[in-house]
Amino acid sequence: MSLSARRVTLPTITPIALQKRVIKVYSEDETSRALEVPSDITARDVCQLLILKNHYIDDHSWTLFEHLPHIGLERTMEDHELVIEVLSNWGMEEENKLYFRKNYAKYEFFKNPMYFFPEHMVSFATETNGEISPTQILQMFLSSSTYPEIHGFLHAKEQGKKSWKKIYFLLRRSGLYFSTKGTSKEPRHLQFFSEFGNSDIYVSLAGKKKHGAPTNYGFCFKPNKAGGPRDLKMLCAEEEQSRTCWVTAIRLLKYGMQLYQNYMHPYQGRSGCSSQSVSPMRSISENSLVAMDFSGQKSRVIENPTEALSVAVEEGLAWRKKGCLRLATHGSPTASSQSSATNMAIHRSQPWFHHKISRDEAQRLIIQQGLVDGVFLVRDSQSNPKTFVLSMSHGQKIKHFQIIPVEDDGELFHTLDDGHTRFTDLIQLVEFYQLNKGVLPCKLKHYCARIAL
Repeated sequence: MSLSARRVTLPTITPIALQKRVIKVYSEDETSRALEVPSDITARDVCQLLILKNHYIDDHSWTLFEHLPHIGLERTMEDHELVIEVLSNWGMEEENKLYFRKNYAKYEFFKNPMYFFPEHMVSFATETNGEISPTQILQMFLSSSTYPEIHGFLHAKEQGKKSWKKIYFLLRRSGLYFSTKGTSKEPRHLQFFSEFGNSDIYVSLAGKKKHGAPTNYGFCFKPNKAGGPRDLKMLCAEEEQSRTCWVTAIRLLKYGMQLYQNYMHPYQGRSGCSSQSVSPMRSISENSLVAMDFSGQKSRVIENPTEALSVAVEEGLAWRKKGCLRLATHGSPTASSQSSATNMAIHRSQPWFHHKISRDEAQRLIIQQGLVDGVFLVRDSQSNPKTFVLSMSHGQKIKHFQIIPVEDDGELFHTLDDGHTRFTDLIQLVEFYQLNKGVLPCKLKHYCARIAL
């Protein structure tokens, strides 16, 4: 018996190409950019594409926001979320938008948990030995076995009515509950309000105007699938710190360790924008920079912080004088007055300067980009046309400081401290307070900018 070998041809398997979609992303000045993206692109990937296309510096604060104007809601899209999946839940008639801007507070609770979980709002389901630190509270949120309870009074919009009712709420891993009897936590007095597995948490942009809310610190649960205003579960807190605590805790309970992975590994996307294919445009830690003295025959590191600051200020002044002289040489007999005018207007090209915006608009911009210590902008004063205002965030509150002009020997200076520290222009002032706290509650860290796509 003879055996003959038979050749078998196996069918080739062709990988299925991912379907591509065109999405439109807006910036704060309402300019937009259309992007052709794969169907599995994440929010972080979209941010990465826009960072690269616009040559922005990636400091991991760029964020995609889902904006729902018809009901006045907005939320931060988590870095791992699938953008096309979110868009598929939008109604055909809705004019919803994706916005691209900075959000310095996105992962701030991992860096400074003490600002996010006030003692009076946190309790524990089981007995604890000794005092629990904010860092331990954060670790409990990420653990699957234990969790802290967030509790407190909130205003809730009654279903199908225009009225709001103040009720005691309790947040647990299984969902949000309210008490039918005062502040009782007994099971028989607790009633289920909402789960967060199939809902997203939004903040209200105009709660008083659109929903008749008693305060401006509104947030709500909205089902993932398309639904009308009747499906919204509206709440509002008495202050920003309270709202931030509730929203942060809900995000942590909903996404858990995924949020921590997003924070620790910002370049791990599903599509082509991975850490291997993309490198940040620039990433310099202020701790890696040292002051150097090149005036002698040999260069040396300046270790004394006071000396380093003095040298930096002197170099800055020398640089500005050269700039003014350079401008003056191209001018007329009135060159000195022109250079003085240049000093007064040089700040207009800076990303942190916002020309004629109101106090309310300044507060809105800072809140949008995150109530993190040191987020700031400079604007024209509305009450005094000759002065400017520094608006900044500290302790989850927004503070405003007037920058006053001071004249000395015919020269005009800017000051924040009644003339004790003077600056020839606003750029000098901002750079000084980025290095020194001075009379401010903290150093200036992150400028609030409007970007165009």
